[in-house]
Amino acid sequence: MIKNRYISPLLGVLFAIGAAFCEAIPNNKQVTSPDGKICITIDVKEKLEPYPAGQRLYYSVTFKDLPVITDSPFGLDFKNMPPLAKDLKIVDTDTKTVDETWEYRFGKAGRIRNHYNELVVTLQETQPPQRQLQMNFRAFNDGIAFRYVLPEQTGIKNFSLSNERSELHFADNHTVWAADYGGFVSAQESEFVKMTINQLQPEKVYGCPLLIRVADDVWAAISEANLTDWAGMYLGRDGNQPYTLVTRLAPRLDEPDVLVKSAAPRFSPWRTIILGETPGALIESNLVLNLNEPCQIKDTSWIKAGKCAWDRWWCGGYAPDFGKPVGVDQKSMQYFIDFAAEMGWEYQLVDWYWYGAPFDPAKPFSLAGNPAVSILKPADEIDIPGLVRYAAQKGVKILVWLDWFHAEQEMDQAFPLYEKWGVAGVKVDFMNRDDQEMVNFYHRLVKKAAEHHLTVDFHGAYKPTGWQRTWPNFLTREGVLGNEYNKWSDRITPEHTLILPFTRMLAGPMDFTPGGFRHKSIKEFRIVGSDEPGPFVMGTRSRQLAMMIVYESPLQVLCDSPYNYRVSPAGLDFLKTVPTVWDETKVLAGQVGEFIVIARKAGDTWYIGAMTDANARTLNLPLDFLGAGKYNAHIYNDAPDADEYPDRVRIENRTVTNNDTLKTVMVPAGGNVVVLQPVK
Repeated sequence: MIKNRYISPLLGVLFAIGAAFCEAIPNNKQVTSPDGKICITIDVKEKLEPYPAGQRLYYSVTFKDLPVITDSPFGLDFKNMPPLAKDLKIVDTDTKTVDETWEYRFGKAGRIRNHYNELVVTLQETQPPQRQLQMNFRAFNDGIAFRYVLPEQTGIKNFSLSNERSELHFADNHTVWAADYGGFVSAQESEFVKMTINQLQPEKVYGCPLLIRVADDVWAAISEANLTDWAGMYLGRDGNQPYTLVTRLAPRLDEPDVLVKSAAPRFSPWRTIILGETPGALIESNLVLNLNEPCQIKDTSWIKAGKCAWDRWWCGGYAPDFGKPVGVDQKSMQYFIDFAAEMGWEYQLVDWYWYGAPFDPAKPFSLAGNPAVSILKPADEIDIPGLVRYAAQKGVKILVWLDWFHAEQEMDQAFPLYEKWGVAGVKVDFMNRDDQEMVNFYHRLVKKAAEHHLTVDFHGAYKPTGWQRTWPNFLTREGVLGNEYNKWSDRITPEHTLILPFTRMLAGPMDFTPGGFRHKSIKEFRIVGSDEPGPFVMGTRSRQLAMMIVYESPLQVLCDSPYNYRVSPAGLDFLKTVPTVWDETKVLAGQVGEFIVIARKAGDTWYIGAMTDANARTLNLPLDFLGAGKYNAHIYNDAPDADEYPDRVRIENRTVTNNDTLKTVMVPAGGNVVVLQPVK
């Protein structure tokens, strides 16, 4: 059989293998999590199923003895080859335990424990051509994962996968939060809507992560990890079976009846289910990262997390301290660079149109790049090398925007040129797909960027799958209905922004672009007209500040203009100093779509961010997670009248210890920030 490529350094010294791997009958295998709370049962048996009947492999999952997944089968369909799904028997098994800790500089924890028990099951067809299939199952304390392995063998070499049917059967009509992206071609920018499993429409596909409340004290999130040379995964409801979801993969554009073209031996991505007793426990999980390969960049010292000024949200607006409307020109970019330097931010992002109109005017929007422009040549109004030199004198680095079509065509020439110019990174946009070909484009670009010391931020992007562990120059990505939508919609509601941490953010970093400083209450929010300077955000100043803690992103792109920050400076000192990467993360409280409180540690300082929905809320926050000694608490509260004047902040200082409890009072669509520094 094929052995797993990664072997634990501590195999055999952790605990008795019999406690983690047990057999009831030859076709029934189990693997439990190290803490014993999660159990995966694997069985080969015959059932009458809509697809296809026969001896099939089934799995089930329990958490704290409560069924999460009931008997659920697998199946792979191929083009020009019989399905690999039925008439199977187990011919071999292998087990192992891994317990290791690895360092990470670009996320929510500085040291990450990777601790799991694994069961590898080798199956063989009982009928000709007697092909083999392996299934890898891993049980972590925070969830489970499985993947397919197709060994090289007679009957399978090159293959075209036409369907992957990993089923997820539930015991009841659970509540879910699901995103309908309208199909396989999208920027994955949508709300996660609360409904039940049976309210999901069988003809639709729903994005991942999909959040499920199994019970009041059992929460699950379904997604995938290590998406490499494969098609992105979605979920659909099986209309023929109650409470059943099934995986659906994005089809290739060149051959729509094929999902994946590959050759054996081949691993699929991991299919993941994060599990926890509270929805906040899912946020603390590092399961998706742990299922990716270790870092492939030998020297990562050049990769810098940080904060970024951004021209696009405000572009076209008149800035009184600038004296004219902000545009895509050298003076406007210098205006933003000056502010980034004033704030001590690491970056300025030069967004689209710096090399001309990016889209082909003869074709539908964003479907093809404009052949008349090139990412090798700035437009007449912009001098990128000159901006790099100007910014460097002020301690700021330059990021540049690219349409993916031009990046695909010219990255081999452009990235060495950008390195020569001194550009620090690229924002690549409008892919709007996650079929196999597009997934491979992401990988090619990130690797090429690493060769030339460029960081990457993807927009118009699919969800993260943990690959930033392997290539940490891949700092963040969009794939989220973020603050930019305030320019033309009222969709960025308090409820939406409090569903995101428990759904989209479970997959990994999200470039929400927080930091809007022009506020409106919920009832007074409006979309700006052409005669008004810049967009509004819904809710209070303290709420926008809290997003810098609540929303995970090593690169935080702050959306508002220098003018708006300067004329309403409450909280500006916090935006100067708040980190974007963390040593430790704790979710202190939270309910999906209602409120959240997250504490994150950087060095010896703790940062707490709290947000509430459309309801005013008072929370009591025990500080028992602090170390010994006294701490100075610097607090940004909603002012008492912040419901009416949402830009108002009440700032206070007090001394606290880990025996104290902080009372947090938030107005509707409000927030709270606490910075806790040890008293020296």
